[in-house]
Amino acid sequence: MASTSATLDLPIAPERVWQLIGGFGSLPDWLPYISSSVPAEGGRVRQLRNEEGGEIVERLVAFDDAARSYSYAILEAPFPVTDYLSTLSVREVPGQSGASRVVWSGTFTPTDVSDDEAVELFHGIYADGLAALRDTLAG
Repeated sequence: MASTSATLDLPIAPERVWQLIGGFGSLPDWLPYISSSVPAEGGRVRQLRNEEGGEIVERLVAFDDAARSYSYAILEAPFPVTDYLSTLSVREVPGQSGASRVVWSGTFTPTDVSDDEAVELFHGIYADGLAALRDTLAG
């Protein structure tokens, strides 16, 4: 099993960041390469469409509004991995009142690619996603 994570610190209150990213269907609000998120199964599944028309289906496996965190698993996607589990969380930066630390992390089992290739793929997705979040909040 492989894993990776990306972290972003922002000079914005965690509550405000979570308000934008904390909804399981909110990816299109801050992630430009996800054009739509259609809820299914009472909001526990999201059917994502990317800007190229590809589809990704994910299931919410844990949600903690008080801790500002949720975890999800990929059910269907064009990625070379299985057993994918990811967590998106927002915390206060230690010692910096009113600042947020956003962490996007995941574990997965690569298929048909090396661990390093899978890690590079998802680290890029997480880092690019957090850069888009920063730009959205600055905009």
